[in-house]
Amino acid sequence: MTDATILTLAKDSITMCILVSAPYLLAALIVGLVISVFQAVTQIQEMTLTFVPKILAIILVFILTLPWMLKKLTTFTQHLILNIPFYIK
Repeated sequence: MTDATILTLAKDSITMCILVSAPYLLAALIVGLVISVFQAVTQIQEMTLTFVPKILAIILVFILTLPWMLKKLTTFTQHLILNIPFYIK
């Protein structure tokens, strides 16, 4: 295994991790921002108000992106497994 191969695998792994986690993080960010603006406008300063909408948004995003996420992760894993002979040279 060369240094270039290791760096390519690390880059691809980090890219895949960011790509798969981005929808969840963006959903939580958007819902949190909307709730924060709502709390600022209404002056309701309840700390637990943000948790339930964030959880519901993440569950909704999970349901919507699950087929896409599984396809991406399966393709990435198949690529890794099929290229094992090239990695051990």
